[in-house]
Amino acid sequence: MNIDLSYLGNKDILQQHKVAFFCSQKCPSHLILKSYDWAIEQRDKGVCIISGFHSKIEKDILDFLLKGTQPIIMVLARNMKKRFPAEQRKAIAENRLLVISPFNDKVTQNTKESCYKRNEVILEIADDIVVAFASKNGKLEKLFQKLKFNRRRHRRSNKTI
Repeated sequence: MNIDLSYLGNKDILQQHKVAFFCSQKCPSHLILKSYDWAIEQRDKGVCIISGFHSKIEKDILDFLLKGTQPIIMVLARNMKKRFPAEQRKAIAENRLLVISPFNDKVTQNTKESCYKRNEVILEIADDIVVAFASKNGKLEKLFQKLKFNRRRHRRSNKTI
């Protein structure tokens, strides 16, 4: 992938083993609690998680992770934000949060296309992939179908919760 990325935070985090986390906007309730348990386990183990932290469950996972000390990578589906919530600013200051944007200043809000591109960037950077839930015929399912066609490029373990 040949994209000009913008960075805010500690780029050394990219050297860590990175686990991508994905979850569709709508998720069955029994998988929500499993996702929370998984996030707490990853936080306690110090695992670096990369995500867009866009869906409700992904945002909740970020909240769990920010309570730890492990590295986190957030990939935006828009240009670099100018303001971040206090917990995210603190994590950036502690050199444990890296924010990445694959977009120039013209993409000021999330679109279907920018979310898809963001997810492609996450998959390119990640070493492993965890999917809590992908809605049938949804955007994530389509992205992962495309990934199956490129399996030689993606030699990683793909897990579901």
